[in-house]
Parts: sequence; C-alpha cells; structure tokens
Amino acid sequence: MNRVKEFRVKLNMSQLQLSREIDVSRQAINMIENDKYNPSLELCIKLAKALHTDLNSLFWDTTTGE
Repeated sequence: MNRVKEFRVKLNMSQLQLSREIDVSRQAINMIENDKYNPSLELCIKLAKALHTDLNSLFWDTTTGE
C-alpha cells in the first residue's frame, strides 16, 4: 500500500507534473499508485521530496504498522 496518489491530489498535482518533477514516465507514476510497480529506494526518496512528505507517511500505514 502506498499513499502517492493521496499526497499528489492534495497538492493538486497531475501524474504528468509529478513524473516530470522526478524524471520518470507518467506511466511509472500510474503503476506506483496502483501497486503494480515497486519503486527503488532512490525513487521513493524523490517521490517523498516532491510530495513534501517522508517515506513513512508515503509508504507505510502508520495506523497498523504495515
């Protein structure tokens, strides 16, 4: 589970805008948001920075510890 889409929407950012900011394809963002692609640690860090959050908030459910 990840919250990439949730954070992206809160920032009123399109998949294309996010993809350009972190230098990946829009399709990669779509696949990450739909749990069809596991991004590298480097890409996770780029996503967190672009979405103004941290890795824990973005990729781990802090309510269940998953």
